[in-house]
This record gives sequence, C-alpha cells and structure tokens, in this order.
Amino acid sequence: MSTLIGNPAPAFDLPCTRFPDPARSRVSLGDYRGRWLVLVFYPHDFSLVCPTELIGLSQRFDEFTGCGCALLGISCDSVESHERWIATPRARGGLGGLNFPLASDHDGVVARSYGVYQERQGVAVRGLFIIDPEGLVQYQVVHNLSVGRRSQEILRVLTALQSGGLCREDWMADHQTFDPFTALRPGNYFSHYLIEDEVGSGTFARVYRARDLQLDRLVALKVFKPDCPVTPSAALAEARAAAALNHPNLCTIYAVDDTAGVPIIAMEYISGRPIDQWARGDRLPLDSLQSIARQLAKGMAAAHAAGIVHGDLKPDNVMVTDEGLVKVLDFGLARRLRRSSPLLSDDTVELGLAELGSGLFGTPRYLAPEQVRGEPASLASDVFSLGVIFYELATGKVAFPGAALLQILDQIRSVEPEALAAETPEPFASLLPRVLVRDPGQGRITMREVAETLLGSLETPAGAFPDPIDAPQMII
Repeated sequence: MSTLIGNPAPAFDLPCTRFPDPARSRVSLGDYRGRWLVLVFYPHDFSLVCPTELIGLSQRFDEFTGCGCALLGISCDSVESHERWIATPRARGGLGGLNFPLASDHDGVVARSYGVYQERQGVAVRGLFIIDPEGLVQYQVVHNLSVGRRSQEILRVLTALQSGGLCREDWMADHQTFDPFTALRPGNYFSHYLIEDEVGSGTFARVYRARDLQLDRLVALKVFKPDCPVTPSAALAEARAAAALNHPNLCTIYAVDDTAGVPIIAMEYISGRPIDQWARGDRLPLDSLQSIARQLAKGMAAAHAAGIVHGDLKPDNVMVTDEGLVKVLDFGLARRLRRSSPLLSDDTVELGLAELGSGLFGTPRYLAPEQVRGEPASLASDVFSLGVIFYELATGKVAFPGAALLQILDQIRSVEPEALAAETPEPFASLLPRVLVRDPGQGRITMREVAETLLGSLETPAGAFPDPIDAPQMII
C-alpha cells in the first residue's frame, strides 16, 4: 500500500445509494471540497463485521457533522445491493437505515487508486482515509477483513487532526495538545539540529539559532506555531519555491521538512539587524543608504527574474550584517495565513472579506495600492513596497503615518509620489515618482529597472546589470 499522507486524495466519481438523499445518484470527491471527509472502504454488503462499524458511524453522524466532516462508504458491491442492505432490518443482517451514502466501486478502480484492493478476492480491504477540506489525505489505516473499526477512535483522530497541534496517544478533544516549543530550549535536540537560542518570534513562527549536526554549520530554524492556521504542505510549498533562489542578497533556504510533526524551514543564519534599526533615530549617510538600496534592489531583481513574488517586503524582512551585507528574508512564507486576532498596523496579515475585501495580504504600511483594492501581490507590488522602504530609509520618517488601519490604507490609495520624492536626496528623488505609482499599469517601473537606475548612480555603463552572483558593495 502506498503512503498517501499529505498528498491529494485520488479522485473518484461513483454511483451511490439514494439514501439518505433521494435526489443523489452519484458521488464524487469534489462534492466534499471545503469539508473533511471520512472515507471508509469495506469488503462486502451483508458481511458479519461491516454492519457494526457502519451502524456505529451512523449513530455518531451528528458528532461528525459537528466537526464539519462528512462520511462515505465504498465497496465493490452494486448500488442495488447497497440499497437492499440499508433497507434490511438489523435483526436480519441489514443496516436498518444509514445517515450517509454508500458508493459502488464495482470494478475496484477506486479501491486500487487508494491501494486497498485485494486482487485475489476481488474486494476492497478495510481502508480508512481522512481527507481534509483541501482534498489532501491526512490519515490512512488498513484493517484486516475480520477486524472492525471503532467510530470513537475515528472521531479521536479527526478531532486531533483538526486541533492544529501535536496530539498524544491519549489525546481527546478536551485535552491540551503538546506544545513543541516547550521542548525547543537551548541545549535540546530537534531532528538533527541542536538548539542554541531563540532569536525571534513572529505572527506564525518562532526562529531559533541552531547547529546543523549533519553539516556542522549554524542555521536559522523557523518552526511554525501549533495554532498557525496554515497546513504544513502549504507552508513548505512556499519555502520550496523560495529555495530555488541563489543570490548573495537573498537569505538562502537550506531545507524544508515536516517529518518531526511540525513544518520547519532551515535557512542561512544571518548575524545582523533589520534595516530599520540601522536608520532608527538618525538618517543614514547617503553612501550607506545607496549601498543598502542597491543591494536590496539587486536581490529583489534576481527574485523577480525567477518569477518569485515576495508579497510582504518591509524593513523587518531586510537584514544588514555587521559587514554591511543586505539579505532579504521570508519570500512568500506567510502568504497563506489568515488571522482572527486583533489587527495592528505593523502586523503581517491576510484580511478576509468581512474586514476589507478578499485577497488583501501584507503589512498594511507597506501594501501597494492594488493590494489595498484586494488584488493579489504581484511583482509590481514588490516594487511599490520597495519604494516605501527607500523613502523611510532616506527620511527617517514613516511614509504612511496614520494611527488607524483604514487611515493608512486611504493614504496609500491617494499617495502623492512627487511629494514624497521631494523629501529625499538623489537618486531617490528621481526614482520614487516612477516607483510609487498608484496604478501598476500606468508606468510603474520593474525591479530590474530600479536596480539598473541605482547601479547607474555609480556610473555603471548604460544598460549594464552585474551578474547577480557578483559580490555586492558594502559601504556601511
């Protein structure tokens, strides 16, 4: 049997019983999109063990429904056999009614796709699969034909999966989940990493300095919080996309993994400070400011050349080492998050329809106007966010200083690029009107053009764009 955990559940479209819904004659995986599904394979109607487990599930139907979960049984018997079995009283070996449908996989195609078909006997063995609302298999188990399954145990596993935490063997809905951060203390081991210290905590993860014992090097280990409302597969998919980037001004991702129970990202450890801390209190000298800007633009241009959108470019996500090397962090690693706690103007968020409009993601002060309108982040959005960072570094002031969220978003919608540019020195005074454009379709330049403009301020030959692996200049 192949392992399906974390992978899309094999699709199916099968004839099914008219009970309990007389209007339904077929059932497909797509019917359950957006809900949890407990998918139960069993060998034969009118068998000795099957009635007890299917009746047990039916009796707990309201509990499963309360968990946002549907039930579906599949065997290789015909729909007519299923319906006769459902209608037969329990005293005569039937089910005596059922609160969920049974589907007919007459030729065993679906059972084979789930790896639970017994070729010799021509039946499905007792396979149990729990499929999440995104269509991913989160639990699978196969029982011997003579061993029934307990509905209470299935509910225990379902509620454990839905809790978002690490669940012990005896976990039930009224128990606390295991907090992995209690074990992530200095001196403790996690996978093949030795934890040295916690160095940061954000909206959805904590970051530790750790030593990779396999390669004997320091790494920054990002460990996602138990209540993080994002699936491990989604978080790691974002990280894998960013891991393809290789540039001296971009933080390198070494590995992504979820085999320890929580999704982790091991990345280059950077000893430094966010760029806003370099400029806090005083304006940076112009040569230092230009060095940071050039390196930042070069790194972002390399990312855009690979088709990677950052989506949350802000000073907190740009580090400067003690040697003056700029590193951009966290490409798209929060893009799938949704937040239910109170919203602050400096938080990284994705706002739902009830708040401001679907698809609005980012840190409010650094959103582009199109993101404020509810459009998804794009390459052009990163350019606008970069312009906001440039303004704040050059002036030591916040570009959109509103105290309330809606006030900030209104300032972004009505941004006056020329007014902001007038407060900055060259080359930013000439660059910002081309970057802080309200509509990306009306002249906002690309990240490559930003980089070329800044490199041109060093009297680089026209059109030249250094190889992205060239060592950046460091003038801090």
